[in-house]
Formats: sequence, structure tokens, C-alpha cells
Amino acid sequence: MPKITRVFMLLILTIFSCCCCNISHNSSSKKQTVTIAGSTSVMPFTEKLAEHFMIDHPEFIIDVQGGGSTAGIQACMNNTVNIGMSSRQLKEAEMVLNEIVICYDGVIIVAHPQNPIKDLSLKQVRDIFNGKIKNWKDLGWVNRRIDAVSREEGSGTRGSFEELVMGSEDIDDGIMVQDSNGSVKEVIATDPYAIGYISLGLVDSNVKAISVDGIEPNLKNIKNKKYKVIRPFIFLSKERLQEDSKTFVDYVLSNDGQKILIKEGLISIYD
Repeated sequence: MPKITRVFMLLILTIFSCCCCNISHNSSSKKQTVTIAGSTSVMPFTEKLAEHFMIDHPEFIIDVQGGGSTAGIQACMNNTVNIGMSSRQLKEAEMVLNEIVICYDGVIIVAHPQNPIKDLSLKQVRDIFNGKIKNWKDLGWVNRRIDAVSREEGSGTRGSFEELVMGSEDIDDGIMVQDSNGSVKEVIATDPYAIGYISLGLVDSNVKAISVDGIEPNLKNIKNKKYKVIRPFIFLSKERLQEDSKTFVDYVLSNDGQKILIKEGLISIYD
């Protein structure tokens, strides 16, 4: 191939490569990114909403991360995320943030499916987690230590459990701690002597939901507020939502968004 032809071909390839890079860059730069972080309880449901939203809105990237409710609240207060997620009520010092309740969730006491116990009083649950009741025989079952499982400090699920179940009493330091509802569920599904608490939306045949004070933790009893261990799932913002964030939040609060949450086992804000 003559030298001048090779130079010409190289020039054409360079121009083509630059054009492709520019097209790719322009396409990427048009994406509107919304960053969301916080509660690991709210996170999987927000991810599900984001998946559906981005199908209909390909110009958006919804970046969802965990870290826990307290971390999400702090990130929101520091303006390092567009939206924070919390599965507990805000404390007084945190009430500078704007709250958007997206749905409601039950905190469900769960045990292994082989556990014959179907119902516990609120006091019995409290005494298991404060360490006063340590053996299943004290609850009418086998002479075996109770393997109680709790969430970590800063978890919204733990915060709600402490507020709604524990009251003024502390969770015993000797109790096993897991860093997500999914991890709690996994421990309980593989340990016949375990008991813990997880989000209603994660309850399935791998664990057994325990009634509290004779009230089954089902959707009907949560909706009519007979089952008392209920908490909101909350989106947070420090300032007024920017237009791209508002577009996603409006979708979450729409009938389509709420139907997705209902399908995932949560309670719509409209119920």
C-alpha cells in the first residue's frame, strides 16, 4: 500500500474514533443521575422501583446504595446524596430534613419453620432480646438455648424494634448481630433454635412469622393497625427536591410505584 494511502486511512480511522468517543460522551452526559443511600431495609424495594423507572426513563440513572438509616440521614444532611432512605422515625436533631413516606412496613418476629411456637406476648419478645429469657423451655418448648438475632446499631429496623418493642430496655450485648435483614433471615432459616426480626416484605416460606399478643402479622392486621409493630419507609431530602429527584419520587408515589411496593409485600400510603 502506498505511503500516502496509509496516511489517509490512518487519518480516517482517527476521525472516526474521535466521533465515536464524542457520541458516547454526549450520550453519557445526557443521563440524569439521582443518588440515593441509607436504610438496607428500604434499599431492595427502592432498587426494584428504580429498575422499573429506568425502563420507562432511559435518560435517568438511579444509583441506590445502602449503609443504614443513620448513614443515609447523615449523608442527606451533608448533601452528599440527593435522597436519603430511613426505616425509622427521625430524631429531634434530624428533623431539619424533609420527610416523604413512601409506604409502611411491619417489623415481623420470625423463627425457623420447625419451631412449634406460634404466638408470643410483646413482653416475652422483649425479654428474649433483653436477655431475661434465654432458653426455649421457658416458653414451653425444648430445653435449648435461644439463638436470638438482632440488627446492628444504626439500623432503622433495630431503631424501630427498640422503640416499638424494647421501650426503655436495652437489647442484650450477648445477642448475635447481623448487618441486614437478609442476613438475619438467612441465619434463622438455617438454625432451628433462632429467632429474630425482619421486614414484612422479606417474609417467605424459609422463615415462620410469629404472632404477637395473639395478632397475626399479616397485611390485613397491619392495615387496620391491630398489629402494632409498624414503621414507615421514608425518603429524605435536605432542600427542596431537584427536578430529576422529584421525577423519581413522583413515580414512587404514583399508582404504578405503589403497586410495585404492594406486590413486594409492603403497605401502600393510600391504604
